[in-house]
Amino acid sequence: MLERGEVANSWRCERWDSLRLLTPNWQSRLPGHRYDGGEPDGYMTMGEVVEFVDRFAVLTRAPVRTGTTVTKVRRTDDGYLVTTDRGEIACTTVVIASGAFNRPAVPRLSEAVPADVEQVTPFDYRRPDRLPDGGVLVVGASATGVQLAAEIQRSGRQVTLSTGEHVRMPRTYRGRDVLWWMDASGVWDTRYDQVPDLTRARRLASPQLAGTPDRTSLDLNALTDLGVELVGRSATVRDGEMLFSGGLRNVVSLADLKMDRLLNTFDEWASASGSDSEVKPPERFEPTRVPASTRLRLDLRGGAVGTIVWATGFRPDYTWLDVPVVDEKGNLRHDGGVVDSPGLYALGLPVMRRRRSTFIHGSEQDAREVVDHLAGYLSHG
Repeated sequence: MLERGEVANSWRCERWDSLRLLTPNWQSRLPGHRYDGGEPDGYMTMGEVVEFVDRFAVLTRAPVRTGTTVTKVRRTDDGYLVTTDRGEIACTTVVIASGAFNRPAVPRLSEAVPADVEQVTPFDYRRPDRLPDGGVLVVGASATGVQLAAEIQRSGRQVTLSTGEHVRMPRTYRGRDVLWWMDASGVWDTRYDQVPDLTRARRLASPQLAGTPDRTSLDLNALTDLGVELVGRSATVRDGEMLFSGGLRNVVSLADLKMDRLLNTFDEWASASGSDSEVKPPERFEPTRVPASTRLRLDLRGGAVGTIVWATGFRPDYTWLDVPVVDEKGNLRHDGGVVDSPGLYALGLPVMRRRRSTFIHGSEQDAREVVDHLAGYLSHG
């Protein structure tokens, strides 16, 4: 196992200070290792995640080579040659477990932002007091965007949130964590070959959730109550102004509709499984509030905006992979983790084999199936 930094490196080095896992502690489980603390319904801090993964590496005696950066993987006649900054490794099979969130996906319109406006990504951001003076424009309303918008607004800065397509989801529903419902109802077990539009499902933004001790929902209404200004999707930068789409109302209405459909799915499962008596009665949530008119442009030159936070998602980095298995959009071509090159595999990608694939507790079943295929490949020469 090759790791460019330390064990759990991305959790150590590429997360902001206050971040917690979105999944409750009881869902933090790996083969033979699970959360055993006193707060099963809490959410791990980044330090706790690092300790959890560290302990798993020790318990399994995983042969991890830390401080080893892979610079190239290329195909050979009998397998692959892996080149690292500490030498080469010849092997028959390779498993790519580097994830799909290696680089922030910053849109090209960022190139037109005035030079005196600081631009940061979630990889750069640590806490509000490290940002320059002035207001903050957060672009992107998935889990990362809403969490950063809330934290920065609470620090006393005025935040404007540029909102595109997003997934609205309550933190709790009918008295249980919403991810309990995803797990219990079987939604998370949906296999990749059962998803109607797999390409879209794999691109879907993370839901608007936060792992706070009080288990409150963090949707756009909560941000509005904090004083965050909502605007539409960032369209372009022209003459020092950020221009926004006028379609905010349609975007939030679609998110509300999809959330209600998901809650209906939970209710139907509870009724069919006889679980209605174990949870609270069904509930519905206030539609997302949108001002009668929203700002369509924001002057970036006058000093009102000191920082733009690009919470516009992430993308994988396969620049080191010298095998023709990456499509024109930079994504790995694979079928449930079996990559389009004999002996090459992947783990930890969105909806790789199931909807839960990118979560800690979703890795074990995926890994077993991928390794079964790998073992079969080796046994047949």
